[in-house]
Amino acid sequence: MAIRNVLTKEEAALYKKSRIITKFDDRLHQLLDDMADTLIESNGVGLAAPQVGILRRAVLVLETNVAEDEDEYIIELINPEIIETAGEEEGPEGCLSVPGEYGLVVRPTYVKVRAQDRFGEWFEVEGEGLTARAFCHEIDHLEGVLYISKCTRMLSEDEIKTEDDEE
Repeated sequence: MAIRNVLTKEEAALYKKSRIITKFDDRLHQLLDDMADTLIESNGVGLAAPQVGILRRAVLVLETNVAEDEDEYIIELINPEIIETAGEEEGPEGCLSVPGEYGLVVRPTYVKVRAQDRFGEWFEVEGEGLTARAFCHEIDHLEGVLYISKCTRMLSEDEIKTEDDEE
C-alpha cells in the first residue's frame, strides 16, 4: 500500500470524465487500498480516483455518521450512480484537490447510491448529512466536476477560521 499524490485544481485530468471499471482484479484492489491510505493520511472525508490521476469510476467516502462507540469506516464505490435524493442544504465544502479553499454548496441531505464493490457485486448504500454531501462531491469528480464550479460563493479566510473555531 502507498500514499498517492493528490492532483490539484490546476491539473487538466480533474476536468475529464472517468471511464467505467470492468476489471475487478488485483490492480483495482491495489488502487483502492492506496486510495484508502491516501485518504486517511490526508484527513479527508472522500477521495475519487481522478484525484490520484486515474480516470476510472472509483470513489471512497468516510462514513462519519456512526454511534459514539463505533469507528468511522470507508465505503468503496465502484461505478457509482445516485439513484435517489431528498432534502436540500447549503453547507461548506472543501476538497483535497483545492487545498485551503472552502465554498458554500447546495447538496441533498439524503442520497442513495447504487454501486459495485471491489469484487464487482452490486449493492446500494444510503447516506445523510456529511456522508450524502461526500457521495455527491466524489461522484461529481467522476464527471470532471469540482465543487468550486457549484459554489454559491467561496468562503473568506475569516469565515474559514470561524468554522474551524466552532469545531
